[in-house]
Amino acid sequence: MDKVPTQPETTLLNAALEAALGLGLDAQLEHAQLKRGAAHADAVVRIGRGGKGQKYVAEIRRLLRPANLGATLHQLDRQAEAHALPGLVVADYINPDMAETLRKQGREFLDTAGNAYIQQPHVLVWATGRKPVLRAVTPQVGRAFQPTGLQVLFALLCHPEWVNLPYRELAARAGVAHGTVGWVMPDLQRQGFVADLDGKRGTRRLFDGERLLALWADAYARQLRPRTLLGRYYVPALEGWQEWPLDKSGAQWGGEPAGALLTNYLTPGELTMYADKLPGQLAARYRFAKEADVGHKAVVEVRHRFWHFPEDAVAGPCVPPVLVYADLLATGDARCMETAKRLYESHVARLVRQV
Repeated sequence: MDKVPTQPETTLLNAALEAALGLGLDAQLEHAQLKRGAAHADAVVRIGRGGKGQKYVAEIRRLLRPANLGATLHQLDRQAEAHALPGLVVADYINPDMAETLRKQGREFLDTAGNAYIQQPHVLVWATGRKPVLRAVTPQVGRAFQPTGLQVLFALLCHPEWVNLPYRELAARAGVAHGTVGWVMPDLQRQGFVADLDGKRGTRRLFDGERLLALWADAYARQLRPRTLLGRYYVPALEGWQEWPLDKSGAQWGGEPAGALLTNYLTPGELTMYADKLPGQLAARYRFAKEADVGHKAVVEVRHRFWHFPEDAVAGPCVPPVLVYADLLATGDARCMETAKRLYESHVARLVRQV
């Protein structure tokens, strides 16, 4: 399923290229969309000056926020690697804080207001603080990417074979009403992510798993993840977190601690756990406090476990790797994004590349 830019994306890209011209740059569209293997490039553009320039793979993003920055950059990196071109973030508006974050990471970007960071051997542009010129438009990617639909997608991304389960059973595992699956599946079929092979019942399968994951991770960060937070608490220290008896409280690690356990790469800066409710015994044992004080500075966030997988599908100290991956990207932190990339290759890619 080729990704053809929607009208709002086309309008955004054209406005951003026009803004680049206003900065004294040469800017033109090379390809409106491009696919190589599983990597879908939103566009390929050329930017430069005085007859010298550089081609870029562009990731077009509306409503770029810290929550979906990690997902955006990981998607861009995959495209850039596949097409052997540097990446360029193209957005409707990039505020000064986001601009500084991108610049520090060496990420080139351009928005419709003329905010930009372009670094080439013969060109250096660093412009920020310009006000947005386009009205922000919330991305519309179908009903399947609304909060309850995202829960169904989460179940399918973790277990692609569940796409052939009866709707009622899939709904129970995803933690949604039976009717939700009834409108998610047709929407996924309309978008080309689900189809019945040869039209035969029981042969349904997922398609374009890597792109589905990218869309899910972005929408999850913006729409579902904020709803899962049960509370943020403070503890005296994070040392020894690996020995916390989460299993006795029906909890599992997510985010940074799960990333650390699954990749052996990250030292957590804060702890994230998923549970049906605040694990009271853990809270008492490790002195959870609602306010930071002199003795309580380390952060523990407790999030609601929104899925209800069978017991054999939730074994172990960590939530499913798909969720760990998305949580790490949602932090927007460079070290967490690097961990997410490692986790993707070691635990997640095999799930989405088989569909």
